[in-house]
Amino acid sequence: MTEPAIEPVTEVRKRLSEIIDHACRHEMPTIITRRGKSEAVLLGIDEYHRLHETADRYEDEWLNRLADQAESEGTEGAAPMEEMAALLRSEN
Repeated sequence: MTEPAIEPVTEVRKRLSEIIDHACRHEMPTIITRRGKSEAVLLGIDEYHRLHETADRYEDEWLNRLADQAESEGTEGAAPMEEMAALLRSEN
C-alpha cells in the first residue's frame, strides 16, 4: 500500500470520483480531514477485504493461543471457550 493522501472533506466532495479511482486502481488510500483533524479513511474494497481478513486471522490465532494456554493450566474454574469468545467480542 502506498502512503495515504490527505484531503479535507470539502475537497473530497468536489473530487470524490477521482479519489475513489485512486483508491481502487492505484491502491492509494485517502485520509479525510475535517477542520484539520483526521476523521476517516477511504480505501479500495480489495484493501479493505485484505485488512479485514488479516485482522480475523490474527484474532483467531490469538484466541487459539489463549485456549492452548488455558488448557495447559487446567480446567478448574475455567469458562467454556464459546463463553470467553463472546465476552471478548462484546468488549470491542
